[in-house]
Amino acid sequence: MKKLIPVISLAAAVAAGCSQQPPAPAQNAAPVSLVGQATPAEGLVLANARVIDGKGNVIENGSVVAKDGRIVSVSAEAANVPGALVIDLKGKTVMPGLIDAHRHLIQGNPDEWMTASAATKMQEFLDAGFTTVLSAIDPTTQVVDLKKQIDGGTIKGPRLIVGCFVPLAAGEPPPPGPRVDPARTDVSRPPDRPTKAARGIPEAAIRGMVQKCKESGTDAVKTVITTTPGGPEVATLKTIVDEAKKVGLKVIVHAVTVQDTMAAVSAKPTTLVHTPHIEQITAAQVKQIADSGIPMTSTLGVFVPTFDEDNQLVMARTGIDNLPRFRDLDPFPMNTLSSAGQGPVNARMIFDGGVVYGYGTDTQYVPHDALRLELRPLRLVFSAKDIVKIMTENTAALIDRSSDLGSLEAGKIADFAVFNGNPLDDVENLLDVALVVKDGQVVVDKR
Repeated sequence: MKKLIPVISLAAAVAAGCSQQPPAPAQNAAPVSLVGQATPAEGLVLANARVIDGKGNVIENGSVVAKDGRIVSVSAEAANVPGALVIDLKGKTVMPGLIDAHRHLIQGNPDEWMTASAATKMQEFLDAGFTTVLSAIDPTTQVVDLKKQIDGGTIKGPRLIVGCFVPLAAGEPPPPGPRVDPARTDVSRPPDRPTKAARGIPEAAIRGMVQKCKESGTDAVKTVITTTPGGPEVATLKTIVDEAKKVGLKVIVHAVTVQDTMAAVSAKPTTLVHTPHIEQITAAQVKQIADSGIPMTSTLGVFVPTFDEDNQLVMARTGIDNLPRFRDLDPFPMNTLSSAGQGPVNARMIFDGGVVYGYGTDTQYVPHDALRLELRPLRLVFSAKDIVKIMTENTAALIDRSSDLGSLEAGKIADFAVFNGNPLDDVENLLDVALVVKDGQVVVDKR
């Protein structure tokens, strides 16, 4: 495996002197947690670390230096930074902070969730190693407020990128009831696809919706495409893309069939938020996506049957033991099972064809569990090295934050996830978090 070329450090990072060490624990005592301890002005040093930099390079025993919330250096040499907080990782693995590029955060009554659950739920992301999350549609007022509270330090959590919904046609089916997962009744899936053209929305109204998204404080427009015969969907999506560029918003498109994916590509949005898992994609179609430069999010785990401990959730609702469950915790809808195979097959073709393929879950699960679920189908068709690339460099590109995130390089934001094991040996080591740093501050310490 290639070794990382050391990055030139700032002069202060190589000066001789004594470094600030964390308090020495008593013999046989657990290490003192560093959560809440402010990083000194001189910076932070992660020492004696296996460094996986997100660019395909590995240092078996290296150091990472951060100062003022940014990475100063990544090196195979020991770093001696006077006054810095030095954390001896004792061979643990440091990687860029993880990113989930497709989540839904708020459940139930939005105001009640903000009051009762927001702080706990955001901490769960940090605990699982996630320092950045894209909210692909949550109640706009509350999710924008949540973002502001995290940015202002009122709530500890990952930095948020938030979307705002704009429809592609009038009279689209209303959202299902509170206990009905929309993936169970997806009209994109034959034989339920529409057979008549949908009604269009006036262009001025569409542009107004995009402007309202901008005014609300969101970062992106999210829409869902299911094309109808002779319908307005592609033309409307092109209008959204045009207006979004004018006001500085990204455009995220939900497309789950191959035909809808290709229709979306023709409108040139910023991002595709699903791997097409309905229909077999062709090499020519993969090339068209790759040539467009539009990245794609994984979200493969949704259609993989899962079992909770002793299957109690499904059993409690159905009275039947040993039923696989769906994302909504009810019994798995077997009419969707083909997606569990077709999605990973298409994913591998898309990845090999040169499309930037990143990580996202499209779940409301506890982030640790969502990661475990998404790793299952990813492991079917990708190596551990591939998955690390997907979850680091590729996902940062997917959310258009490559200049700041996704790799350990001088000048980038000091977001680190530290794991007890080596994810390149076994990718499930990504589930065993030891330490998390966001913006140069320790936010999780499980050592």
